[in-house]
Amino acid sequence: MRSDTPLKAIACFDAVMQTGSAALAAQQLFVTPGAVSQQIRKLEDWLGVPLFARIVRKLQPTEYATLYWEQIKPALQQIDQANATLQRRVESQVRLSMPPAFANTWFARRMPLLMGRYPGLSLHLSASADNVDFSSHTYDLAVRYFDGQDSNLNVLLLLPDEVSVYCSPAYRDWLQAVNVEDMTRATLLITTSHANWSRWLAQVGLSFDGMTSHLRFDQSETAIDAARRSQGLVLTSPWLVEEDLNKNNLVQLFPHKLRTGKGYYLVTSKDRPLTAAARQFRDWLTAAAHCSGDEG
Repeated sequence: MRSDTPLKAIACFDAVMQTGSAALAAQQLFVTPGAVSQQIRKLEDWLGVPLFARIVRKLQPTEYATLYWEQIKPALQQIDQANATLQRRVESQVRLSMPPAFANTWFARRMPLLMGRYPGLSLHLSASADNVDFSSHTYDLAVRYFDGQDSNLNVLLLLPDEVSVYCSPAYRDWLQAVNVEDMTRATLLITTSHANWSRWLAQVGLSFDGMTSHLRFDQSETAIDAARRSQGLVLTSPWLVEEDLNKNNLVQLFPHKLRTGKGYYLVTSKDRPLTAAARQFRDWLTAAAHCSGDEG
């Protein structure tokens, strides 16, 4: 298509041909009749032919107008169809960000239920621990692991965090820990972004300095995987090891739990309303989290 094609004028011409008058076309396009007439003259000048005969209070299409309209109508209909298709896709699209460990465990287990409930949903999931900038309009919602304090966002608690000690059955059998004091010969698997070992140990009357060895990891998933492979004890949230516990890949070593003061929160922008699809997803996610909390 030529760069100087007057698309606005063509839209006005199409509206006049459909309605039979500039006044009705103006109502359809939410402009003034004068603006429609101006666009028609612009299109006539661009084409170099008269499209309408000006009769009192009426525009009578010329032979050129009838021929031109028949030729461009299929293209205009294709544009309408393309617009409608894209709008339907956008209306069903939900753009979501959440921490990788949460996305790959708790959320991944429930995704089949989500898609079974809403088969037309188009979900774009980014697994990232970075805070979301909603002003960029990149995301509709995000799950964040934090204390829930952010006055710039709408914040809704999904799952409170309460960490426990887990290990593989083989590591439990090797360690033969009868009580927490027996942990001193174990290897602690530490996640730097969720450093709760010192607080948990203090809660049970132990000190981090009294531990024999430890390994540090940047990501929770890596530390949990190391625990599966019998490399030590991991202190983590039950929400991240649900499937491992069900499959007996991991076991809870002691009943002691530590409330971290943080949790998994759903956050949204205060300045931008959610689409219908995003609201639908929000309601499903909060209901799924509520069910998990009841089970826990």
